Amino acid sequence: MRLVKTLPILLGLGAALGSVSAWALPNDSQQPIHIQADDAQLDDKQGVATYTGGVIITQGTMKITGNTVTLTRTPAGDIDVVTSVGNLAYFEQKQAPADTAPMKGYGKTIQYHAQQNRIVLIDQAKVVSTDGNTTEGEKITYDTVKQIAQAGRANGNKVTAPRPRIDMVIQPKKKDGTAQPAPAPAKKAN
Repeated sequence: MRLVKTLPILLGLGAALGSVSAWALPNDSQQPIHIQADDAQLDDKQGVATYTGGVIITQGTMKITGNTVTLTRTPAGDIDVVTSVGNLAYFEQKQAPADTAPMKGYGKTIQYHAQQNRIVLIDQAKVVSTDGNTTEGEKITYDTVKQIAQAGRANGNKVTAPRPRIDMVIQPKKKDGTAQPAPAPAKKAN
């Protein structure tokens, strides 16, 4: 079972859809998958596993959480779709060994379509890169092969917080090429 085939690509979206370098630690997909949940229902015949109650899935530096996580497999036994639902579902993964923090993704629903190389965050979708860049919208979709992202309305999907426009924050780069930390908020005078 290879859960981390391309999940980390999603989190590069927060880098303002800019640099698309190495997206995950190369050995993450070779690590064992650990699943913690209050309840599990497994249907080997149908190739479906549903985990409920504070679900935490880890593999290497990758972590997915949600109230309910459903994994479906192809007839060959490969991961087909991973769906995490929560308030909010969460995804994180370090992209390089030197990263001090992981890339992070949030949404009421996070879907990873392994066979189509596509990741979808729906409803209150947000991606935060390691350098503080953010992308927010009703829906964020990323094609991990073509490296094409779309952010915008969640047409055809119910959303709890309608958001007609996307919102992106791109941190300025330092002269050495790294992102500068966000400036501290100005203090109000009394």
